[in-house]
Amino acid sequence: MLERTLSIVKPDAVRKGQIGEVLRRFEQTRFAVIALQMRTLTQQEAEAFYHVHRQAPFFGSLTAFMSSGPLVALVLEAENVIARNRVLMGATDPKKADRGTLRADLGGSIEENVVHGSDSAASAAFEIPFFFSHL
Repeated sequence: MLERTLSIVKPDAVRKGQIGEVLRRFEQTRFAVIALQMRTLTQQEAEAFYHVHRQAPFFGSLTAFMSSGPLVALVLEAENVIARNRVLMGATDPKKADRGTLRADLGGSIEENVVHGSDSAASAAFEIPFFFSHL
């Protein structure tokens, strides 16, 4: 069964010119890109998007980083895309991510780790309309 997930090419990857490489890997993995936009989040939008982490000690730095510059939000569609995208992204900490994953190959730190991806169908159901109200 086809499913959809949200992915974000984070501001660090945009600054480093890695948008094309991330998209190439999505397409190479046979993920269909069905929506895409580049934008810069306000601090308030970043806080709303990451509301589930509001009590975490990293909330302030995460939302400041995510509103620090342009990002690329996209919706991916494929069979089992949520789990497959999590594998492609790799562990949150690039130093612990498997070789060949986006975060291991392109990430710099646990926060500036190139990409975000929905971690469940419930998360995707919230995250996709946050950026793409028409889907």
